[in-house]
Amino acid sequence: MEIPSVEGPEPLRAVLEESRERGVPVHRVSQGSGVMMLDDAEIKDMVAVAQDGGAELSLFLGPRGIWDIGAAVTSASGGSGPRARGRDQLGQCLEDVVRAAELGVRNVLVADEGVLWACHQLREQSELPQDMRFKVSILAGPVNPASVIVVAGLGADSINVPSDLTVAQVAELRAACPVAIDFYLESPDDAGGIVRLYDAAELIRVSSPIYLKFGLRNAPAIYPAGGHLRASATETARERVRRARLALDIMERGGGASLPMSPVGDPQLPVPARFPVPA
Repeated sequence: MEIPSVEGPEPLRAVLEESRERGVPVHRVSQGSGVMMLDDAEIKDMVAVAQDGGAELSLFLGPRGIWDIGAAVTSASGGSGPRARGRDQLGQCLEDVVRAAELGVRNVLVADEGVLWACHQLREQSELPQDMRFKVSILAGPVNPASVIVVAGLGADSINVPSDLTVAQVAELRAACPVAIDFYLESPDDAGGIVRLYDAAELIRVSSPIYLKFGLRNAPAIYPAGGHLRASATETARERVRRARLALDIMERGGGASLPMSPVGDPQLPVPARFPVPA
């Protein structure tokens, strides 16, 4: 169970408080504004609060193309989108991951294949902690068996795949690669606004290990977050936990309560085949 868009210490505390009240296990919380939008004290606070709550903390690497000056990223035909544009942004993303690791973060969100490969090389060369995990964003999620093998080979430990894939298509990804899958049961409007709570049990059956994620349709945009959006970020974080409770209730009523769930803490994830790292 993952609660996304947890944009700072206050929303994180709200998530863990709501999860206790509603009996929702939270294995991971993720943030979308980016490492660069948090100061050191905020990151240290989030690391400590997440550890106390038994949840893994994942912070997004930035910057990204959609915040850049390039006009193509918002064009009808697309462009570089969330990817890191040029050598400078690649280096800035690597600066983010090093800083996050030094402050105790052990999971980062990546939306660029080159950034992922560079981060994985740093991990293999012990320039980053060996227990650092790389989580691929839905903004770069693969949609076919061959592409999921490639992204996993570049270093991904879990991969967010688009929420409009059918159950059968998600099963195809699982058959191709053992990497953990992240899946929005409810996706935010800018990721399709899809609501699939009733598919939870079947997705678990065909694609475990899978993180079920709960975005919010019809919710205000909060990236990049800050003090001016604190109230909205906190209340939407609470609602994401409620959505998770709804999904659990649906599974329990439908006989899915017997499906195995990893204990909260440090779920063991399979390590997929990787591409060789140059010496």
